[in-house]
Amino acid sequence: GEKPFKCEECEARFMRKMDLNIHFQTHRVDYLYICRFCNLKFVNEFKYKIHVKRHEKPFECEICSAKFSVISKLNVHLRTHTGEKPFKCEFCDARFNRKTHLNNHIK
Repeated sequence: GEKPFKCEECEARFMRKMDLNIHFQTHRVDYLYICRFCNLKFVNEFKYKIHVKRHEKPFECEICSAKFSVISKLNVHLRTHTGEKPFKCEFCDARFNRKTHLNNHIK
């Protein structure tokens, strides 16, 4: 197919402007942030920090050593060990450890 979007720095062409924009970032030399885990480069600090959090998992389960990037996910995980089921169906006696499981049950 036709590739109407041409890179100003090289001969690369793309069908979608979004793909050209992503490609164009490879020509930038003023990256301020480089991920220490995968070397992905960022100009925007906010996007960099969000990306790095995906690699970092500082919250560890003391029972099985599973690691999580956010504490809320660790807390949900802990229910698999404690058996806690805080979400109760209003139509029957069924209980669930996750709200999504309750919602699926009700459907």
